[in-house]
Amino acid sequence: MNTQHQKLLINRLHRLEGQLKGVEKMVNENKYCVDIITQSLAIQKSLQSFNQTLLENHLTEHVAHQYRNRKDKQATAELLKIYKLSRS
Repeated sequence: MNTQHQKLLINRLHRLEGQLKGVEKMVNENKYCVDIITQSLAIQKSLQSFNQTLLENHLTEHVAHQYRNRKDKQATAELLKIYKLSRS
């Protein structure tokens, strides 16, 4: 994995961990539902950003390598798998 992407991903995971702990605390403290939902939606956005960075790394590192090495079918199958998972 690209070192720059790895650092970004680790930072995003730490941020997500903090956000999840914050939501757990809000639930334990019986905070207002709309405030909890707002934080939950922020977590979803952070997770989407994490996935985008990971996908970017996969495309630039692995898929490009697979196509260069004539592993087109493997690359296509992986991309279709990601696409299908993202649509469900």
